[in-house]
Amino acid sequence: MPLTALHRVELRLLETVISICQAEQIDYFLIGGSLLGAIRHRGFIPWDDDIDIGMRRSEYERFITVANRHLDPDQFFLQTAASDPDYGLSYMKLLDAHTYIEEKNNVNNAFKGVFVDIFPFDKIPADEHLRRTQMMHYKLEDAAILLKLNYRFVKTPLRNLRPNRTAEQLAEVNRHKREREGYMRLYEQSDSRTYKNLASQYDYEREICSDHELTHFTTVPFENLTVQVPAAYDAILTRMYGDYMQWPPADQRVEKHLNKLIINNHEIL
Repeated sequence: MPLTALHRVELRLLETVISICQAEQIDYFLIGGSLLGAIRHRGFIPWDDDIDIGMRRSEYERFITVANRHLDPDQFFLQTAASDPDYGLSYMKLLDAHTYIEEKNNVNNAFKGVFVDIFPFDKIPADEHLRRTQMMHYKLEDAAILLKLNYRFVKTPLRNLRPNRTAEQLAEVNRHKREREGYMRLYEQSDSRTYKNLASQYDYEREICSDHELTHFTTVPFENLTVQVPAAYDAILTRMYGDYMQWPPADQRVEKHLNKLIINNHEIL
């Protein structure tokens, strides 16, 4: 299947992330559907419309610190909870500044553009009660942020009438953002050797990885690029998807994200 215009932009973003990571010796790895695509399709799952990258928290924070030294601000925007006051998610995105998108079931006031997602993998405790408590606090703070930043599933006429937030309201949002990150990093200094993508869309157990899985890598083709993936990709994908080489039924092979796509002032979708 030929690459779509969206995929071409996403590949450029992925190539940019890889270039920064190589220059700064930062470990990254593909996760989720992108990892599955790399192994099963040697690139994009044909109906997938995004790219997901993972980094251990220490690498993730280093990437935030150094990335803008390498990024042309006329071409890219590194979107984080700090760089975009209206951005409510707990992971960062690298956006192409010459594109615009509207996502299904994700109406908000954050900057919009074709993106790749970059997720932090945080240490989690061995105790099940402590895991549940951490996740509960994370979800409560996450929900409060999305509510206060007016994230919605659908557009309504009243959205355009919403007044600008006051300094006090912005301060409240930023407090929740700090507290959310604090819960994500709660066990950062512990001796735990188990990591989780706390922002994962999958069931809790599916995106838990060992320190060994997130520090030992191999390279595989992804379209025209060579990308880094965990050497234990078979174990990881089996936990996440079961028989991952089996294609899903035809009625499940649908893209999930986009209502509108503009690239270089040309409306694609």
